[in-house]
Amino acid sequence: MDDRNLIELIKNSSLNHIAIIMDGNGRWAQERGFERSKGHSAGMQKVIEIIEVAKKLEIKYLSLYAFSTENWKRPQIEVSTLFSILNTFIKNELNRLIQNNVRLTIMGDISKLPYSSRKAVEYAINKTKDNNGLTVNIGLNYGSRDEIAYGIRNIVSEIESGNLNQNDINETTLSKYLYTSEIPDPDLLIRTGGEKRLSNFMLYQIAYSEFDFPKIYWPDYGEEEFKSSILNFINRNRRFGGLNEK
Repeated sequence: MDDRNLIELIKNSSLNHIAIIMDGNGRWAQERGFERSKGHSAGMQKVIEIIEVAKKLEIKYLSLYAFSTENWKRPQIEVSTLFSILNTFIKNELNRLIQNNVRLTIMGDISKLPYSSRKAVEYAINKTKDNNGLTVNIGLNYGSRDEIAYGIRNIVSEIESGNLNQNDINETTLSKYLYTSEIPDPDLLIRTGGEKRLSNFMLYQIAYSEFDFPKIYWPDYGEEEFKSSILNFINRNRRFGGLNEK
């Protein structure tokens, strides 16, 4: 299927936001006799490819799980390498993101990131904040349970300040106090690498998302695989708890 036809199908579907758990970098490297860092570097290059494909297909929002609150448990050398790769990614690719009219947002507590990474991320957010094309939302030091606790703390603070009545709290209220308050919930969640679990990723937001679990590792997940995931989504019937329309 050519891109024009696929874009038309996407426009006629409910697909606005795709979230991806980019899994399999380490296994990809180890199966090839490389250090795990080689897989993370290859995975970061794949990020740019998928961003550009998403932009080409006129997807509006793309959320990427880059570093979880649990990833701090990994060996220190691997954690340091991951943030070094992040710094290099921003340094090398920020201009391309700007030229492509990409807006970068972050979900997660970046205050705990290494200083150089935090400053690089803040700089990238500021440089792209006025762009109005594809929004790329990156999970850094992100965990969904932590995010929900963060939202509840903010709600409690608003109640104590007299700015919010507890009787007015509903699903929409909580959504407004999460990291993703400015973007819609994901329509499609993709997890590469073959694992079928959510790993504490956007648990509140994916209540009615469609799931796709390709077995391919993230560094091998390219344009054709991404399009296949999209077509898989388009061919599904989303009912949101209701029944098929007759």
